[in-house]
Amino acid sequence: MRIRALAIRILKQLKNDKRALALIFFAPLLLLSLLYFILSSSNADIRIGVINAPERFMDNLYDNDASALRLSEGEAFHALEIGGLTAVVTIESGKAYVWVDGSNSSKAAQALRAIEISKAPAVTAARPARPELVSEVVYVYGSADATMFDTFSTTLIGFLTFFFVFLLSGIFFLKERTMGTLEKVLSTPIRRWEIVMGYVVGFGAVTLVQSLIIAAFVVYVLGVMLAGSLWLVFLVTLLTAFNALSLGFLLSTLASSEFQMMQFIPIVAVPQVFFSGMFDLSPAWQAVGYFIPLHYISEALNQVMMKGHGLSVILPDVCVLFFSSLLFMVINTRMLKKYRNI
Repeated sequence: MRIRALAIRILKQLKNDKRALALIFFAPLLLLSLLYFILSSSNADIRIGVINAPERFMDNLYDNDASALRLSEGEAFHALEIGGLTAVVTIESGKAYVWVDGSNSSKAAQALRAIEISKAPAVTAARPARPELVSEVVYVYGSADATMFDTFSTTLIGFLTFFFVFLLSGIFFLKERTMGTLEKVLSTPIRRWEIVMGYVVGFGAVTLVQSLIIAAFVVYVLGVMLAGSLWLVFLVTLLTAFNALSLGFLLSTLASSEFQMMQFIPIVAVPQVFFSGMFDLSPAWQAVGYFIPLHYISEALNQVMMKGHGLSVILPDVCVLFFSSLLFMVINTRMLKKYRNI
């Protein structure tokens, strides 16, 4: 009887907790649906710019699951620089010269494999192959020994930083409310925006140290490829932490317990991975990524770490992260009004 009574009490509690029921029944369906649509529309399109090559070579590239685009030299290298192509190839006197974007090691390997397979019959038909006609490959970004971890490190760094700061900041601010600390602060003449800024600056000091540790660890301990400035990696990591910090504070105002704060993880944090650039998405799904902070975090880190670009290139991403953090803080300030009218 005691077991039955306890079980009935738990069921009644769950029945009254609509968020918990939604998490149990609908959150898995949401994530599975996202995975279904994203992976179903995912197309690892290997785009190769061809400056000069026999027409048969172009046909062979198509047969080897690569999209071949005949471009001028200027067009091809511009497209390679902005990420529109995986590789650029030209064949002169039977020898292939290849420039490849190695920031994604998997795509780079597929592109080089397609070029080599496609080149053999095309070159042989025009002129007998000779040992000295081995393809000359230049890695514009990345390197031949880049690993899969190097490829996905930018997304992983951004996501893990965002995830833990988001979770800890949300629970910390929630405890301030449930323990009555926030009410005591609100009883003073302090303004709402000063409360938000105080928590952000206080917790931000910890994220500053965290960002330094993460940036140094991935580069000097894990040996992740770094083509650009370590200070820019630190800047992006710090903005990531502040973005997660302000969003965590904001969402904590909507939760009444740590369990409800945890419910935001599969709804807010996890889905961001799908739009971070880790998957090849259709244009429609790529558009969704422009509303996701992790998209800009991953893009900025990739531009710095894998491509060696400077602040001028990642400035749009940096601005988005800064102003989104500011927006979250403004909304949080407005939402604190329900705890005190000032």
